[in-house]
Amino acid sequence: MVQYGAGAEVSPTCPRHPGVTTYVRCQRCNRPVCHACQRPAAVGVQCVDCVAAQQKAARPIRTIAGGKARAGTPYVTYGIIGLCVALFVVQMAAPGVWSAMVFVPAIAEAQPWRFLTAAFLHASIPHILFNMYALYLVGPSLEKALGIWRYVSLYVLSAIGGSVSVLLFASPDAQSWVTQTVGASGAVFGLFAALALTLRRVGSSETQILVLIGINLAIGFILPGISWEAHVGGLFVGAILGGAYLFAPREKSTMISVLTTVAVALALLGLIAVGV
Repeated sequence: MVQYGAGAEVSPTCPRHPGVTTYVRCQRCNRPVCHACQRPAAVGVQCVDCVAAQQKAARPIRTIAGGKARAGTPYVTYGIIGLCVALFVVQMAAPGVWSAMVFVPAIAEAQPWRFLTAAFLHASIPHILFNMYALYLVGPSLEKALGIWRYVSLYVLSAIGGSVSVLLFASPDAQSWVTQTVGASGAVFGLFAALALTLRRVGSSETQILVLIGINLAIGFILPGISWEAHVGGLFVGAILGGAYLFAPREKSTMISVLTTVAVALALLGLIAVGV
């Protein structure tokens, strides 16, 4: 066995590249480290093996909801906005897309995908502009606060919750049973609820978002052609999931988040079975 530094006649070589002589040593393990294996450290350099070991041992940074913290572009939010805009353009050119995706209580049992797909369609330019602008405002911060899978679960289940609420308030003997419903507002109201809870969780005032929720709920009851049922359903689902994601004990946050997500999904399926 060769001991580094045991004799002046021995030229230290990099353990990863035995043919490369180097007199630079890792500040952590004191092994010789060649230029290709050097990584800058607070003092001197470290070898790639020590850097990898430190990264593996380091605990990942978590969000306030217990998700893995991610910096940078909120790809999920922008992806949803892009999909909604793309479908809006497509539905103008191909009406069959609208017919296949719009939510109608009368055919919900036979074509259950409509509970979700309707959330990606919009009836007019003002309709999509309002929903996408709201999503653009609240989505990125929530995506970072919740983490990707919690954020996607909240958005999808809030969208479905909005459609389920429309179904439950509709009557087979009324016009509501054959009324078409589209729009991301159910999902957006779910995000509103989660944002209000996020602000409370971090100790900030949630007054502004609560006022916004109240105004938009009131508009749904006052103006015709707006599905207040979808708003209420999405808001309710978003509040349940947001509460579980944000206020679960730290050591049990993942377990509680998963169980709550599954429970809400099963509850929605049960309500669908009752409604149809």
